[in-house]
Parts: sequence; C-alpha cells; structure tokens
Amino acid sequence: MLRLSRKTLFAIEAVVDIAYHSGSEPVQSREITRRQGIPRRYLEQALQNLVRHGILVGVRGPRGGYRLARERRRISVGEIVRVVRTSETSEDPLHDPTGSPLGHRVVRPLWGELQQEVMVRLDGVTVDDLCTRANDAGIESEGRNNLDFSI
Repeated sequence: MLRLSRKTLFAIEAVVDIAYHSGSEPVQSREITRRQGIPRRYLEQALQNLVRHGILVGVRGPRGGYRLARERRRISVGEIVRVVRTSETSEDPLHDPTGSPLGHRVVRPLWGELQQEVMVRLDGVTVDDLCTRANDAGIESEGRNNLDFSI
C-alpha cells in the first residue's frame, strides 16, 4: 500500500544511521536509539529483519553491532521498503475482493500504478544518496570522528 508506516520509516533511518555513522567498529543499536530516538523494541525487530534479508550484517560480541551487508551505493531505499512490507501483517486493500466494478477497474489500478511509480523512484535512491544529503544538511558523522588511521 502506498503509505509510510512507522516501521518503514524506522528501518530506513536505522540503515542510513549505520551507513552514515559507521566507523571502524560496528554500530550498536543503543547508539542508533540515542541518535534517532527509535524505540528499542521497534529497532531490534527492524534490524533483525534487515539482517535476514541481507541488507545488514549482525556482529556478535561486546563490541558488536551492525554493519551494512554491502556498499551503501548498492542498497536502495526501495529494497528496504520491500523488506519491511514483507514483515507487516496488514492486508493490502488493493487485493480485497469486495468492492464495486468502478473500484476494481478504475480506482485500484490507478493506485497500483502510483505505487509502482513510487517504488521505481525509491529504487533509484540509494543509502549513499541519503548519506550525501545528511552531509549536505550539516549532520556530523560520529563514525568519521572516531576513525583511527594510526599504524
């Protein structure tokens, strides 16, 4: 369905946070919660779902956390949205068998077309694009500040 759910928003924010604030260490969920204000119960569910679908990698241990599973320019916002949609339980009203011929033949196809257009647009926006926007907006990356280049 063409709407932005809270889970979808949290998942996108979490992935961008990991991409933008990651340094040499994995990003811990408590740091994402601190920066983004995402409730921990939503965040952990979203992160585990993103790990299962190959967007993130979970790192175990006391200094563990999350990393991107691949380069941030190779992860689209559309991919994140699709992952979240698979975990949402509400039924898509476009597939409801009840309704009028006008609804089934005119209104629902229009809504389906709009959904496809939005997804094409989201597929064209990468996590890297959003990180660039964050940088352009003057948001400081905590990960860059913590990088250590000493040999």
